[in-house]
Amino acid sequence: MKKLYPIEIITDSENTVYLPTDFDINTDLKILAFGTASKEATIKKQNKSRNTVGISSNLFNDLHFPSSTSNIHLFVVNETLYAGPLLGIFTSGFSTIKVRPIGDRSILFSKLLSVQKTVGVIAFLFGEQHVNWDTGTINGLLYEDGWKSVEVPFPNVIYDRIPNRRIENLNKIQAVKNRLQQEYSIPWYNPGFFNKLDIYERLLQDDNISDYLPETHALTNFSVIERMLSNFGNVYIKPKNGSLGKGIYQLLYDKKDGYYYTRFKDIDQGNRLMKFDHLEALMNHLFDKQNLSHYIVQQGIHLIRSENKSVDFRIHTNKNKDGQWEMTAIAAKIAGPGSVTTHLNNGGIVKAMDELSDTDLKSEEMITKLTKASLQISKALEKQMEGYIGEIGFDLGLDRKGRVWLFEANAKPGRSIFKHPSLKKFDLETRRKSLEYAVFLMEQSILSLEDIYQ
Repeated sequence: MKKLYPIEIITDSENTVYLPTDFDINTDLKILAFGTASKEATIKKQNKSRNTVGISSNLFNDLHFPSSTSNIHLFVVNETLYAGPLLGIFTSGFSTIKVRPIGDRSILFSKLLSVQKTVGVIAFLFGEQHVNWDTGTINGLLYEDGWKSVEVPFPNVIYDRIPNRRIENLNKIQAVKNRLQQEYSIPWYNPGFFNKLDIYERLLQDDNISDYLPETHALTNFSVIERMLSNFGNVYIKPKNGSLGKGIYQLLYDKKDGYYYTRFKDIDQGNRLMKFDHLEALMNHLFDKQNLSHYIVQQGIHLIRSENKSVDFRIHTNKNKDGQWEMTAIAAKIAGPGSVTTHLNNGGIVKAMDELSDTDLKSEEMITKLTKASLQISKALEKQMEGYIGEIGFDLGLDRKGRVWLFEANAKPGRSIFKHPSLKKFDLETRRKSLEYAVFLMEQSILSLEDIYQ
């Protein structure tokens, strides 16, 4: 059990650290480290029975502890005491407006940072422009009853919250990521975005996961659609790198009347249903002058229904401070009238699991099946993907026979479902776990240093 310790600032001594009474050590400590900064210090136990960390004010200031620092974790390697973790949340889109320094996402980040004291993490926001390579510090943004700028050392761990692929691929963004990881060996979690076809092909190699995967192919020609429509009756065409349900088309073939149908969301006219005599005419209408290689075609599933509407599920998984996967949020999404997906921007409705009615399966049975699948897939993805993964958002479905299907896995899951009043507890838990994983990564990083010294 990793324990949190409150910090006290000591004013009657210099370069001194007083350790909590219950903190066990079996070596003499001579250095205090915070982030990538460190300084020699006299380190000894508290004189009285006190489970706090006393740090002299000059050490506190020299190592650039933020003034709001309250609870921390302690780790020891050789002669060094590590306090932290100091977690940098890397993103972009900063503005000069003090009350909204990250634009429309300021509220999202303020809520994320608001849980850091209970987690025992010191977290701040920063972008590529805030890094001071000469001094080894970052001019980051903290949130506590408002935003404020603070100078901190390079962090122990970095949490990637770059908002989209275009920004992620900018040279200046890649340069900062590469330098901090390679030159400073800082663990970096949730890098990049998932590509739907790449995820499918990787997971297909795992026999324990393959049963969750609907048949999926790159959209190379019309014949693959024709064959899949014949087999499944309906298919979905999706952008490989899409999000929020944008650009998704459902194609259906009615064997009785011989017509092809497509359901999609039109920017101007909303949800639409169109009929065609031939598949070629349908495809030419939808994808004229578009590059089909940017799309995938996926088997359609006859989903369970609630109130006579299709239902799928959003599940979040997170790694905790012990590096173990947990299911941290689950909600049902009910399709809007005539909608091709259950996304909220397509008229979908979010409900808590116990609010579902008229379903073929009981709520408890659905939760058990979806939890098992999401944890299995999380572990499989972690093995298949490069880098550290600390959270995943899944879109899963259940067919009318109770079989679980994976539709999408998101490396940077959205949080719009948590606006639902019944899901507030999930909102808090996913935020806490998003930061908690930094404790595990810091400990692993420090232990790897111990291996080097031995």
